[in-house]
Amino acid sequence: MSDFPFAIVGFDLDGTLVDTAGDITAALNHALGLAGRAPLSEAEVRPMIGLGTQHLLEQGLSATGGVPEGLSPRLYEALLGFYEANIAVHSRPFPGLVEALDRLDALGVRTAVMTNKLEQLARLLLGELGLAGRMAAIIGGDTLGPGKAKPSPEPIRAMIEACGGGRTAFVGDSIFDVMAARGAGATSVAVGFGFLHQPVEELGADHVIGHYAELVPLLERL
Repeated sequence: MSDFPFAIVGFDLDGTLVDTAGDITAALNHALGLAGRAPLSEAEVRPMIGLGTQHLLEQGLSATGGVPEGLSPRLYEALLGFYEANIAVHSRPFPGLVEALDRLDALGVRTAVMTNKLEQLARLLLGELGLAGRMAAIIGGDTLGPGKAKPSPEPIRAMIEACGGGRTAFVGDSIFDVMAARGAGATSVAVGFGFLHQPVEELGADHVIGHYAELVPLLERL
């Protein structure tokens, strides 16, 4: 019987489990091109990721000339369609992640994902990368309905419940991850390699790691 102190380790997806910036940038630039806008670099897009597709599109339009009045839903649909068709061209798990999941699995820990990405896209991406079957639960930004995405703690609570309950750590790369984890009573761990909107030390997480090799040893000490 493992004496590991956590029953569940949950993860954000974009910028935490998987570096998805290349594919998200391509999809955003596809939509911007349809609007007659210039493309953005991956470095420009990274800080725009994490609050869902609508927010991403609005940020991209704002950065390339402004958000038009009565924004056409066709741009949103075009972005989603392109992304779904090209979801894992460049996206890869961050270094050390698979080894960390192997170690957690060996310890009998349940792992799960809670992301503001649409659940269907999260499942598709994790499936393409061979990670979906490793997760006891996958909760998307739309799983619980409108207004129930991070920073609300409700989807983290739903993730914990779906995993059978128990002491939980949640790993993320944004202040919304930290806020949601705190609200759900989970220990928050921030990654220094994610799509950071601010220095990782300013996120207010309980703990910070710079590589996935640090995750299990950190949690073992808590």
